[in-house]
Amino acid sequence: MKVTLEKLKEKLKESLQAVLPIVCIVLILCFSIAPISPSILLCFLMGAVMIVLGLMFFTQGAETSMTPMGEKVGAAMTRTKKLWIVVSVSFILGFIITISEPDLQVLAQQVPSIPNAVIVLSVALGVGLFLVVALLRMLFSIPLNKLLIGCYILVFGLACFVPETFWAVAFDSGGVTTGPMTVPFIMALGVGISAIRSDRHAANDSFGLVALCSVGPILAVLALGMLFKPDGSAYTPPIMPEIADSAELWELFQVGLPTYIEEIAVSLAPIIVFFGIFQIISLKLSMRNLRRILVGLLYTYVGLVLFLTGANVGFMPAANYLGQQMASHNFSWIIVPLGMLIGFFIVKAEPAVYVLNKQVEELTDGAISASAMGAAMSIGVATSVGLAMLRVLTGLNIMWLLIPGYAIAIGLSFYVPKIFTAIAFDSGGVASGPMTATFLLPFAQGACIAVGGNIVTDAFGVVAMVAMTPLITIQVLGLVYQLQKNRAVKRQSELVYVFDMMDDDAIINL
Repeated sequence: MKVTLEKLKEKLKESLQAVLPIVCIVLILCFSIAPISPSILLCFLMGAVMIVLGLMFFTQGAETSMTPMGEKVGAAMTRTKKLWIVVSVSFILGFIITISEPDLQVLAQQVPSIPNAVIVLSVALGVGLFLVVALLRMLFSIPLNKLLIGCYILVFGLACFVPETFWAVAFDSGGVTTGPMTVPFIMALGVGISAIRSDRHAANDSFGLVALCSVGPILAVLALGMLFKPDGSAYTPPIMPEIADSAELWELFQVGLPTYIEEIAVSLAPIIVFFGIFQIISLKLSMRNLRRILVGLLYTYVGLVLFLTGANVGFMPAANYLGQQMASHNFSWIIVPLGMLIGFFIVKAEPAVYVLNKQVEELTDGAISASAMGAAMSIGVATSVGLAMLRVLTGLNIMWLLIPGYAIAIGLSFYVPKIFTAIAFDSGGVASGPMTATFLLPFAQGACIAVGGNIVTDAFGVVAMVAMTPLITIQVLGLVYQLQKNRAVKRQSELVYVFDMMDDDAIINL
């Protein structure tokens, strides 16, 4: 019990470090260039408290439940050495985990003209198929960069036959699908499968699952774009809260809380049932391990309920209103640098980012530190939010940014160590989580309303931008790492050469 309390204190400290910067930025804006009503401000602050507590419980729960579950299921699948089991189980896993993903529900509710169930089921089908592709890539050691080239040629080729108004929504769906429910389990699944392999490339291949699982939703939603024609006029902005006292403030969150209690229960249920079946048939873990996983699942559940309630009830209205206020100024361009500042810090509050950074540090034995990963992702997300705000102000077509961005990212993959490419493409999906869907997307929508833009073509796409830029920044980090390693090897070779050229007396004097 004492150990758990110590860990929770550590997680609380990490959560405060992640959330307080964005709270401070919003407060400075509220008391300067973008004043908001006391009702919205109080809701935002209450939401921030819930997000901090939610992150604390979620990160602890992910460590003790979702990660061990994914690793053990992945290892058990591989041990069977039966390809049909790997294919069928991975498809079912991808399908049910995607249906469980809260971020997807948030995006589906904001996409006009297409029923929520149609989007969710289509995206789940896409993730299921591409999780199969990702696991087969690992088993047969197929190079990730070559597979990604084929996938994105298919994506951009299909986009040519889909209405322009659907491009941003499709790429956004690829970002939100890999959120706090999906990432811990899928990444751990890759670690479990790679642990069975004994070759030297196994650790490198354990990454890349999230990257490929982000492609499936894009293709699925682009295919839907041939059947449905979205209309930006159907957009419904968040309702701005009006509260008179603290009792009404609590009532506002109390009304939203049951929705997320039920939503997360429904989200976790398929995963728990699936793991239970695996436990009976194959795993047969001890009661001690099972109890540990069950406690971790409880932490995960409580954390996600608190996090999503705080984000949706407290953060979403504040973000939308801030976007409107800032874009309404005569100097509306200020939204670009301020958006970059928000983006730099907001990625630190994404639950799945913590999971990725920790696994990268562990699997690379500290060669790629969590702090270096965090800095690279923050720079990437800051750049992406700045570009997204530029799109809102100018109406720039998203393909003018996505095509060069992905071309640069894939080009870099031929010059950096393979593990950096896999981590970079995973990080793109991880960075675009619930904070992006519930803060950055409403922020962009509010700004778009203020400047009179088209919500579907101009505001949507912020998630896609957030998912793209870390692909470049983390591979640049890999390029720097490779250059430093080459210099060190060259220096070592020079020293060895000098040492070999010295006579015995000179060596003794040294």
